[in-house]
Amino acid sequence: MTDPKRYLITSALPYANGLKHVGHLAGAYIPADIYARYLRAQKRDVVFVCGSDEHGTAIPIQAMKEGTTPQTIIDKYHQAMKEDFDDLDISFDIYHRTSSPLHHETAQEFFTKLNDAGELETKETEQFFDESTKTFLADRYIKGTCPNCGSDRAFGDQCENCGTTLSPDELINPVSTLSGATPIKKKTTHWYLPLGKHEQFLREWILEEHKDDWRVTVSGQCKGWIDGGLQSRAVTRDLDWGVKVPLKDADGKVLYVWFDAPIGYISATKQWAIDNKKDWKPYWEDKDTKLVHFIGKDNIVFHCIIFPIMLKLHGNILPDNVPANEFLNLEGDKMSTSRNWKLEMRDYITDFVKKENGGGQCVDMLRYYLTQIAPETKDSEFMWKGFQDAVNSELVSVFGNYVNRTFVLMHKLCGGKVPTLHEDVLDDNDKFLIAEIENTKAEVQSAIEYYHFKDALFQIIDLSRKGNQYMQKKEPWIVAKQLAENPAAQKQIDNSLHICLQLCANLAVLINPFLPNTAKKMLHMMKVVDKMLDWENAGKLKLLSVGYSLREPQLLFRKIEDTEIAEQIEKLKSGLIKPETNTKMETPKAETPNPKPEIVYDDFAKLELKAGTVTACEKVAKADKLLKLEVDLGAEKRTIVSGIALHYTPEEMVGKQVVVVTNLAPRKMKGIESQGMILTAEDSDGKLQLLKPENAVSPGSNVS
Repeated sequence: MTDPKRYLITSALPYANGLKHVGHLAGAYIPADIYARYLRAQKRDVVFVCGSDEHGTAIPIQAMKEGTTPQTIIDKYHQAMKEDFDDLDISFDIYHRTSSPLHHETAQEFFTKLNDAGELETKETEQFFDESTKTFLADRYIKGTCPNCGSDRAFGDQCENCGTTLSPDELINPVSTLSGATPIKKKTTHWYLPLGKHEQFLREWILEEHKDDWRVTVSGQCKGWIDGGLQSRAVTRDLDWGVKVPLKDADGKVLYVWFDAPIGYISATKQWAIDNKKDWKPYWEDKDTKLVHFIGKDNIVFHCIIFPIMLKLHGNILPDNVPANEFLNLEGDKMSTSRNWKLEMRDYITDFVKKENGGGQCVDMLRYYLTQIAPETKDSEFMWKGFQDAVNSELVSVFGNYVNRTFVLMHKLCGGKVPTLHEDVLDDNDKFLIAEIENTKAEVQSAIEYYHFKDALFQIIDLSRKGNQYMQKKEPWIVAKQLAENPAAQKQIDNSLHICLQLCANLAVLINPFLPNTAKKMLHMMKVVDKMLDWENAGKLKLLSVGYSLREPQLLFRKIEDTEIAEQIEKLKSGLIKPETNTKMETPKAETPNPKPEIVYDDFAKLELKAGTVTACEKVAKADKLLKLEVDLGAEKRTIVSGIALHYTPEEMVGKQVVVVTNLAPRKMKGIESQGMILTAEDSDGKLQLLKPENAVSPGSNVS
């Protein structure tokens, strides 16, 4: 599909049994929001739906924990999650709930249509039954001793202590959590969806039709499921909480939550259509609609295999893409609600957003960092120090600094108005930045279209970095001192600040899907209306009219202080709970992968380390990762080839001090003899950082 008439965007329905953490935010909600905002900026017909998943055993179990009813639980957490999403500017067109009558009707109709068409089958099986409460027991309603670790905190699906996946039959001395009685086995009949009948369809659809446009991590997991042989999956279960099975002989049975939850996307669309006096059917039945599911990797099988089979049988469109993300870890360990090792959205909102005047900049700071470290193709890590570095070193020092410098100089040197662009004196630096402004739109657009949101965000920040570099080369504040002797130099000042201001306007357009509060603040400074954020304006050089007066600059972001980071890390460590004993434990420490053999001082003393200054730098042809540097080592200059091109531009490297291993044997790389090695370290986000002296030193100084 090259040019859809409309878009339907979905984010995974969160369980209404507790607050959600930033891993959920990074995985399913911020990426979808970026995509939806981008499409709206293109004036596309787009509907972005989500809602609370309010059925399944997790809800009544949470109700038992809190000593209340399932209805109270879903009402409480539905409202809490909706508020959290609103506070973090997730722009759902509707946030629905699966407990609504409309959803129950929709799910029942879906089941009935498949059942009447003979697409479901019935099977009689044995299931654990609590005679005292007359209840068939779901796996989580059965507790016993773990056969793996011996803990008495094992349930019918998983041991809470060691994490082993279990079945109720494996438990030692199983008992019902409802009554404490020992359950018996009793026969029961359920409806099943025979997935195996649709293996060929899935192979053709996923592994052939979408082999080039789906993420490898997604199609690879799907292939594993298909190759392993798909089994029939129960559509119904014996439970008193959920969507009732609409058949006379199905008393006490509800639709399995995995079946009814994704239908929630359809019922949410229906409710949106009712609220907005629209027709919902084209969004689910017209092949000119592009359906995209944003989920975490634990939901791949449901959204790529099971739900598509259901949609196909029901006569609906299939998803065009399912850009599932991997998991986000926290400070060296997996997030865990049971161990209280987590950062809930509500915690960040309370500690940062609500403490700010308006809180918009803190919302955008979190959105920025979570996009920067998004686990698009592999698990990634939220580190509080990484968050601080991303905000202080990039949002404050690069993006925010560029916008602030431009506005300050415009007020100081151009009377607070947009100066004229003098075509007759444009130089190579001017033309280069103009071309970069025009080219960045295409690069960002391509990255977003392919769901590479990290890459798109990098391109935008890099454009502001190029703006800073341009300003340093043009030095309008220096040129201004020469006006008395050379009045014609005013044209150079006008050109540099005109181009810088047009770049600011472009940055607002480009950053809007990612950092909407920042874009609005920039509009206020430029005294322009929201319409300027339309995507068609990106890449244009006449967004701000010559002679138009602009407001005084406002700082777009604040720095994150060391004390704030220390407070958050201490809060995390002090709250960690050790399973089994409920005692607090020390922060888990990441193991050092593949530790090297121990050495003695004499081994280290063989290295000759010197400080050097980069005097020239260029990309190595046909080598994406390599830079060729000329390094001044005091008594000599050396050519060094370094694999840092993905992290530093040649322009950035010139003038930087580095630490060089100078007695390393020369080595040819791409035909260039490298006469040393530059030392770097990888930060928590995978970016290489140069190791360098704290203060400037003379080239050739020894490092020890």
